[in-house]
Amino acid sequence: MKIKITELKKHLKELDQKELIELVVEMFKANKDVQSFLSSKFLGDGAIEFLFKEARKKVENEFFPERGDGKLRLAEAKKVILNFRKVTNDDKRTVDLKLFYVEQGVKYTNSFGDINENFYISMEKMFHEVALECDRNEALYREFSNRLHNVVGAAEGTGWGFYEGLADSYYLIEWVHEDEE
Repeated sequence: MKIKITELKKHLKELDQKELIELVVEMFKANKDVQSFLSSKFLGDGAIEFLFKEARKKVENEFFPERGDGKLRLAEAKKVILNFRKVTNDDKRTVDLKLFYVEQGVKYTNSFGDINENFYISMEKMFHEVALECDRNEALYREFSNRLHNVVGAAEGTGWGFYEGLADSYYLIEWVHEDEE
């Protein structure tokens, strides 16, 4: 059974400042997500950049670990991205991680050949999310335009309609057409 927010607020209001501080410190010690959240909240961009690099490395390790073969646990890699978004609320770096996920996927399939349909579906969905974000925000598109273009080009010649799926999402971005004119 979980406590509801209204009930939580009621209980928190009953605590004095010292008790609230002790509660937050206990949560900090007990939960890595709380540590990351509070670090990004209080330490700012330096902490967020550290968390970004940490998340990027975790995503990369699912495809290309320093030792051994990639486990290709796509759900784990996506969980890292989602968790980063939750604890930092940093849209730009979250889009960067999503694009990096797809770049790693394209690199993986180019290195090891045909994977499976679920792999390509996952890559296409993530790329579509990136494309939608870039379509809504020209500054994001400008930041990632070369990488967007390169990842689509690198997927050319892959199976399962993968290249076509990425290209379809890429050409949904309004700014792509303006750049080509």
